[in-house]
Amino acid sequence: MSFALTILGSSGALPAFGRFPSSQYLTIQNRHFLVDCGEGAQMQLLKYQVPVHKINHIFISHLHGDHYLGLMGLLFSMHLQRRVNDLHLYSSAGLDEILLLHLKYSRSTLNFNIRFHLFDPQQQVVIFEDEALTVETIPLLHKLPCAGFLFREKQKPFKLDKQKLLPGMKLQHLALLKTGADVLDEHGNLIYRNADFTLPPVPSYSYAYCSDTAWNEKMIGQLKNIDLLYHEATFMEEERDKAIETRHSTTLDAARMALQANAGKLLIGHFSARYRELEPVLAEARTVFANTELAIEGNTFELPA
Repeated sequence: MSFALTILGSSGALPAFGRFPSSQYLTIQNRHFLVDCGEGAQMQLLKYQVPVHKINHIFISHLHGDHYLGLMGLLFSMHLQRRVNDLHLYSSAGLDEILLLHLKYSRSTLNFNIRFHLFDPQQQVVIFEDEALTVETIPLLHKLPCAGFLFREKQKPFKLDKQKLLPGMKLQHLALLKTGADVLDEHGNLIYRNADFTLPPVPSYSYAYCSDTAWNEKMIGQLKNIDLLYHEATFMEEERDKAIETRHSTTLDAARMALQANAGKLLIGHFSARYRELEPVLAEARTVFANTELAIEGNTFELPA
C-alpha cells in the first residue's frame, strides 16, 4: 500500500463502546508514521499487526491526555524489544519535559535516541521533509495550543513508455526523462523530448489530520483540494452549544470544512462518549458532504496507486 491510513482510535476524551482515544497509523511510500498516541495505542498497533519498529516519526497534535497518554507505554515497549533506531517526536513544547520526567523517576535509559522536534502550534510550518513528501502544521483553535498535520506527496517520477524507448538510449538519459526534463546535448540541442518517451506520473496525494478544533475558517486555504481530510466531529449539531464551550466541532462543521476545501473524502472521528451508535452522526455529516466516512477502529483508507 503506497498511501494508506489505519484508524487506531476514534473516541473523544473518554474511551467508550470499544472506541479508543485518538491515534492513527499512516503509511506513505514505505514510510511509517504515527499520528497522536492516545491511551491503549500500543494495544491497537498489536491488534492490527502494525510493524511498530518501522515507525520512526510520531506526531502529537497537543497535550490533552487523550492524544498522548499512550506514548510512554509505547516507548517502554520499544525499549524492551531492543529498538535501536532513532525515534523522532514532533510536538509543541512540554512533551519533552513530560517524557524526561517519566524516565528520570523510573530510573530508565532507553536503548534508542529520541529526537524532539518542537514547533509552535500557532504557526504554519514544514516540520518534516524528504525526497518523497512534506509534513506541515495546521494551526487549530482549541483550549490548548493545538496543531493538525498536512502530509503532502511531492510529484512522483514520470513513467518511461517502454514501447517507445530506442535502442542505445543511455541510463543517465532515461533517468533525466523520469524527472520530466528533455535531454539536451552539451550545446543545448535537443536529443530526446520528454513527451515522446514518457507517461504522466502516478498521482501525488495529500492527507490532512485536523485534531481537536473549533470551526476554523482560516485553514480552508491550506486544505484546498486535499485528497483525504480527517476532521474531528465530537458532537452532533443539536449539541452545538457544547461544541462552542469546549472548542470542538460538530458534524456539520466538519462537513462544511470538507465542502469549502473541496476535499476528496472526509473522515470524521473524536466522537463524544454520549453517542453509542454512530450511524446518526455519519448521516448528519452526509447531509452536507456526501463522501464522508467514519474514522473508526480498524478501518483502513487507501488511496489508489
